[in-house]
Amino acid sequence: MLFFLTILSSIPLLYILYILINFLDTRRHQKCYLLDYQLYKPSDDRKLPTEFCGDLIKRAKNLGLNEYKFLLKAIVSSGIGEETYAPKMVFEGREENPSHEDAIEEMEELFEYTIGRLFRRTGVSPTDIDVLVVNISMFACMPSLSSRIVNRYKMREDVKTYNLCGMGCSASLVSLNVVESIFKSKKNQLALVVTSESLTPNWYIGNDKSMILSNCLFRSGGCAMILTNKPSLAHKCMLKLNCLVRTHHGAKDESYGCCIQTEDSEGRMGFHLGKSLPKAATRAFVENLKQVAPKILPIRELLRFGILSVTLKMLHRGQRKAAGSARPVINFETGVDHFCLHTGGKAVIDAVSHSLGLSEYDIEPARMTLHRFGNTSASSVWYVLGYMEAKKRLKKGDKLFMISFGAGFKCNSCMWEVIRDLEGVENVWKECNIEDYPPQTLTNPFLEKYGWIQDEDISTFKLPE
Repeated sequence: MLFFLTILSSIPLLYILYILINFLDTRRHQKCYLLDYQLYKPSDDRKLPTEFCGDLIKRAKNLGLNEYKFLLKAIVSSGIGEETYAPKMVFEGREENPSHEDAIEEMEELFEYTIGRLFRRTGVSPTDIDVLVVNISMFACMPSLSSRIVNRYKMREDVKTYNLCGMGCSASLVSLNVVESIFKSKKNQLALVVTSESLTPNWYIGNDKSMILSNCLFRSGGCAMILTNKPSLAHKCMLKLNCLVRTHHGAKDESYGCCIQTEDSEGRMGFHLGKSLPKAATRAFVENLKQVAPKILPIRELLRFGILSVTLKMLHRGQRKAAGSARPVINFETGVDHFCLHTGGKAVIDAVSHSLGLSEYDIEPARMTLHRFGNTSASSVWYVLGYMEAKKRLKKGDKLFMISFGAGFKCNSCMWEVIRDLEGVENVWKECNIEDYPPQTLTNPFLEKYGWIQDEDISTFKLPE
């Protein structure tokens, strides 16, 4: 009798123990790890040196002196060097009339270089992939690009595919969020994410300055990565995703229209970058930081900032706030070791750096990525990560803060934790002679060769052959 009473009394405890074990096991499988990633490096015959850029501009029939002066200023101040890459059709002189097959070929080259290498290096078979997410913002085909990958690598019939379009430069973190959400409901998953942009069908051939700018900034690039929530693979992984925050200001008309694909007055399709873009980016960035700061910063820094803010408000109560007056600044370096910034342009990097109070060392990876690869859209933050890895900056336990901006307008950010010391093995930056970075100067030779354009008069101007 006593035995049965003991058994009965232990049932609630066993049930509670079962719930606890099940909860802990579920939490183990909900974590999102980056197993490995592969950046895309086109062949050297696709580089855009100063001489070729000049030839490319010369053959643009719709440009005049004002546009030449604008392009000169934009290129020189962009922070982009002479070794960035462009689509093949630009070098074949067909930027005015690229075909659908040109766009497909651009994507196929990316898939072969990144996905093929990634599978070979990790030992993961295409049939092991449970989830496939592809984000190419400005190119949609049928069957979808995700279907092309499934067909090319003969993936399983039950693989879950997601094809994201129109998400802009912040799309790779949107893809991460999709994978993270799936991992919370399914155990032992392997996900393949492919992030890039299609420049071939989106090269602007008109003379609208707000659209010409995209030709100066955007370059060919891409990245493929494998993510998992398998606890058995955790020790092999590179990074663990701690948190991810997405901010979308699409409800604000000014933010929605500052970065948009549209036609110019002549009906030529292009990508418009409006004057309100910096303001929209700042608003989204501030809102995102408000949400992510409590998730990534230590309590002592949050308390310090809160107390200082309240104190200053009380001291200045009833007084008009003077321009340039001191404001409390939150120190993100108390919770972050490395900053992986979106390389939207020199102005974007400078603005984010100023807002976060970062040093030149902190923003060196973003500056070097912009200089060497340009703005590769959604994949740009992964080139910044690659630079850090190749420089052997990433050590076990380090925290890495990744920030991206995109059309909509969106600002997305996430915090990664480094699982093991990263040595940058088989990193494309190694092929770029990483020891030579940063170079002594980032000056673009374009001004030296074409600076005379600034002194020309529109009434007598004629571009030399």
